[in-house]
Amino acid sequence: MNRTLSWERNILWLLTSALAAISLLIMGEEASAEQSLVATLDDIKPGIVAVGTYMPKRSPRAQFRGTGFAIGNGRLVVTNAHVLPESLQVERRERIAVFIKKNGRDSLYYAKEVAVDTSHDVAVLKLDKGSLTPLKLSGKDVREGELYAFTGYPIGMVLGLYPVTHRGIISAISPVAIPMINSSQLNAKVMKRLRAPYNVYQLDATAYPGNSGSPLYHLQTGEVIGIINKVFVKESKENVLSKPSGISYAIPIVHLRNLLKDKGLLQ
Repeated sequence: MNRTLSWERNILWLLTSALAAISLLIMGEEASAEQSLVATLDDIKPGIVAVGTYMPKRSPRAQFRGTGFAIGNGRLVVTNAHVLPESLQVERRERIAVFIKKNGRDSLYYAKEVAVDTSHDVAVLKLDKGSLTPLKLSGKDVREGELYAFTGYPIGMVLGLYPVTHRGIISAISPVAIPMINSSQLNAKVMKRLRAPYNVYQLDATAYPGNSGSPLYHLQTGEVIGIINKVFVKESKENVLSKPSGISYAIPIVHLRNLLKDKGLLQ
């Protein structure tokens, strides 16, 4: 009987030790990831901008529409196609612009559209003058369960030009065409996606409308693997802030690469 109890105690001790070791390993990996993200943010935040328009005699003069990030030589800025305005009030001197806090001051850069892919919701702007800190595009495969981060302006410039960072795993790699509950939800854009669906990254992280165009990147390297382009809305667009679904989507970076190549912009 004593030998049996002793054997059971040894097994229990071994199991407890193994669980403790696994817990310490996981905590160590999480701490390492957090430290990596801190360093990564210092490197990439100078290249993440708010995207919108600027009109000298409008109030407010700056109108925020989404987020973007610099690539290449620092003069190209990537965002979503749906972030850009359908038209500009040229007669009132309205122009596309990107905004960023630089050296503690709010800065503005005028830009123009140089490439757009509405099918994959990707757009590229080019700064008229100046340059920003570019982010690198990743060439690595993305797998479900991997942890990534995205940085942008979730509620526009209400919080000022201070980009906000969120983390989340790739919870699924699934077709962009999400099944509709009923026929009333079908429209021309949805029908087009149903005919030619492509995969997007689904995240278990909360994004908001202002996050459109935010880079989704590796915590350790800052290399971009996707572009945040939408959030799943549970009830209505009006409730997206008060009742977020916690489900967001990103366009794989391959579609940006293809657009850059087609337009001769690939560095």
